[in-house]
Amino acid sequence: MMRQYELVERVIQYKPDADEALLNKAYVYAMQKHGEQKRADGKPYITHPLEVAAILTDLRLDEETIAAALLHDTIEDTDATRKEIDGLFGERIGFLVEGLTKLKRLDLVSKKAEQAENLRRLLLAISDDVRVLLVKLADRLHNMRTLQHVPADKRQRIATETMEIYAPLAGRIGMHSMREELEELAFRQLNPEAYEMITTKLAGLSEIHGKMVTQISKALHDKLSREGIRAKVTSRRKRAFSIFRKMESRSVSLEQLSDIFGFRIIVDTVEDCYRALGIVHTTWKMVPSRFKDFVSTPRQNDYRSIHTTVIGPSRQRVELQIRTQQMHDVAEYGVAAHTLYKDGVPSVDAANGNAEGNAFTTLRKTIAQLAEGVNPEEFLEHTKLELFLDQVFCFTPKGRIIALPRGATPIDFAYAVHTDVGNSCVGCKINGQIMPLMTKLENGDEVEIVRSKAQTPPAAWESVVVTGKARAAIRRATREAIRRQYAGLGTRILERAFSRAGKSYTPELLASALPRLARENVDDALADVGRGELPSVDVLRAAFPDYKEERATGAAAKPDDGWFGMKAASGMLFRIPGLRNRAKRKELEKAAIPIRGAGGDLPVRFSPNGGAVPGDRIVGIMTPGVGITIYPIQSPELSQFDDAPERWLDVRWDIDENNSERFPARIRVVAINEPGTLATIAEVIAGNEANVQNLVMNRSGHDFMNMLFDLEVWDVNHLNRIMRQLAGKSVVNSAERVLGNP
Repeated sequence: MMRQYELVERVIQYKPDADEALLNKAYVYAMQKHGEQKRADGKPYITHPLEVAAILTDLRLDEETIAAALLHDTIEDTDATRKEIDGLFGERIGFLVEGLTKLKRLDLVSKKAEQAENLRRLLLAISDDVRVLLVKLADRLHNMRTLQHVPADKRQRIATETMEIYAPLAGRIGMHSMREELEELAFRQLNPEAYEMITTKLAGLSEIHGKMVTQISKALHDKLSREGIRAKVTSRRKRAFSIFRKMESRSVSLEQLSDIFGFRIIVDTVEDCYRALGIVHTTWKMVPSRFKDFVSTPRQNDYRSIHTTVIGPSRQRVELQIRTQQMHDVAEYGVAAHTLYKDGVPSVDAANGNAEGNAFTTLRKTIAQLAEGVNPEEFLEHTKLELFLDQVFCFTPKGRIIALPRGATPIDFAYAVHTDVGNSCVGCKINGQIMPLMTKLENGDEVEIVRSKAQTPPAAWESVVVTGKARAAIRRATREAIRRQYAGLGTRILERAFSRAGKSYTPELLASALPRLARENVDDALADVGRGELPSVDVLRAAFPDYKEERATGAAAKPDDGWFGMKAASGMLFRIPGLRNRAKRKELEKAAIPIRGAGGDLPVRFSPNGGAVPGDRIVGIMTPGVGITIYPIQSPELSQFDDAPERWLDVRWDIDENNSERFPARIRVVAINEPGTLATIAEVIAGNEANVQNLVMNRSGHDFMNMLFDLEVWDVNHLNRIMRQLAGKSVVNSAERVLGNP
């Protein structure tokens, strides 16, 4: 177990002027606050913050960060407060500790929402100070190392969270070594059988190939030395999870993998990297397509190295990584490695004036983008998308490099350049050729985005893109477009409502009523009226406190053949032509339904929930004792027959173009609830010579009416024409076809 004096000695070794008093004070405070608390393994709780701090000393972090590690659980698990820590240790340490504190007593309906909200809080703290993330990763690493003492159900949740969030976060900021250990520990918990199998086989392979690995290391070192290059050659064996992931992605066995053992060549300068590469390639044959130069084109997390594979001694494939010592430190410690190069040695990204390194700068931008206008669950989804980056590198026409996840499309590329570029994207050129926006990008592609100011990103793009930034931006644009539509509808509703009340509506009048409506601005209020969340009568009362709603009354009418009674503001009855055309319906029932492929004596009928019309792709479902039921191929009701393929029949329309027969279809119309609305809708239906078989109406809020029409139409074009004309009426909010139970 780590002792306090050992911890202080570690810090003094790499930072002789460290504030020992601060470290001792933080330790004493943490020990007093945690008191008699115990860990799951029965040890005193203080052992955990000590071990977390010890992990951070390996990264040579400053004493503020080490003190924050010692204090990181005090606010969450004891009676300590942020104010108290600020007073004793300063606001910066107080900020770090609070950033590491989970929200207590969250009033959220799901564990996922709680996890997402805590992650959002953590990432926003990280965007201000990366040390929050470094302490959190060290905390998670020690918890994973001692996970065996935690109850089984909790182990699964912690391991899954580690694999999905914290290991990718470590990779995103370049901490490769920590990412690998976190993945390995989580993999051991999540898939113990695969872990044991791979670990056992790796141990056997190490015994078999141990001598060969030594020979290859010596051959590489000797060859480089003879050419005047000072180099350190080390061998490494891939970890179990890395091998498992490769086996899954390539669908191969462990024995078929040729890169289980790899070698690192660490040289003094960048020039030596390329000299070593030339020597290796002229001595042994290179394996085509296995060469990558991350020195000239670093990854987003600042990773730099040359990768190549050659047919080395004993005709074995040898995977090589060539890098300088500084590149190696950044590869192992990521953002934390920048602390190793502050005293007179340039940081990795110093040429660009970035003291933090590109990894943290990119992460900060990602967090800022994800945090805009999404709920906790969306934030969690987008964060996971952004963290798993198997990258491709593409170029703008001006030569700017854009790193994207593998599988990314030009839409993702456009949003990576700038949100406005993505929102206005209408097409693309890849390597000078016009290509579909759904094309998957490859390494080295040059992408030019074609833009239009009139473009609004379609909602369907959300299912195509793979980056969190693109999804978040598309959702925001879609929500804004819908909001504008609702605001326009809300304006019409208020104009009519104010007119009925003998008042004049103006935006200024609504603005003056906002405090009484608990709305922030006019657009929000209009959109809420359009959605039906804010009744127009409430707006009237807010604008005119003395207003009293008055409605005319009338006797309720009874339905009759060909009539539908509705109690409206004027008490009038509207006649809908053909509502109960019984004679026509009987005539249709007697007629044979001309469906090709459904021959024989079996009776044929249409789906009772929505019907089907010529122009639809259709399928027949045979039911013993009933006959054949015809469904449109897109009907959700077909899912109930997925387990009975023997009942499916291949049928199609066989309708003469001169046939005057009508077929059943169902539409839903959402309209403004005011006098004359039903008459307007009926006029459109009658004007298109459609027949109404049935109508169900129900009120939705104060201002809207939902209407479900069962119509008889000639074909799908006839139906679409009716819906288009209905949607064009000012009293209609929407008109859509219904398939399946409404």
